[in-house]
Amino acid sequence: MGVQVPGLVTDAQGRPSCWWHGGLPDYAAYHDDEWGRPVRDDIRLFEKICLEGFQAGLSWLTILRKRAAFRSAFAGFDFRRVAQFDDADIQRLVGDAGIVRHRGKIASTINNARLACDLADERGSLAAFVWQFEPAAASRPARCTYEALSTLTATEESAALSKALRRRGWTFVGPTTMYAFMQAVGLVNDHVEGCWARDATELERQAFVRP
Repeated sequence: MGVQVPGLVTDAQGRPSCWWHGGLPDYAAYHDDEWGRPVRDDIRLFEKICLEGFQAGLSWLTILRKRAAFRSAFAGFDFRRVAQFDDADIQRLVGDAGIVRHRGKIASTINNARLACDLADERGSLAAFVWQFEPAAASRPARCTYEALSTLTATEESAALSKALRRRGWTFVGPTTMYAFMQAVGLVNDHVEGCWARDATELERQAFVRP
């Protein structure tokens, strides 16, 4: 897999692709099929917020490879079910070797699930709340080059989303975590210029009906 230009590699299909997946099959599949594609399903949005929180201090690849175990442990990230978890569930999860056994992050997921219920009831959906923080085109980099994107870890909009959630009592939702979330669920399209998936992702974003 050869390097073409900064930020681009040639993937297994011979296409120019974002550098960060490194050609690893599971990571490349995530890049190709999920990352940056717009999401409005509340369960998947909640999952991504939680998993980005679990990633803090770790690599996304570590979390991605544990995602099936996380889904099993946290009732598929159905936040109305997770909201019912109690201390016994925390103990169960702390002992689950398939996930990241960080008591604080586990407790945070349960806390955030309860708050997600309130937010969805208030706004009609979690998606309706999240998508109001989609950045305006004018606030995005003029060009989505490797130089522009590789150092972009938080934005005014991710800070605003973080602040709004933390004001409601959510935890592990800092500005950097929320920017990674925004990248993952399509609030921004951060596929680097020249990546084959950039145009495909942008077409999905254009067709996407905002909640």
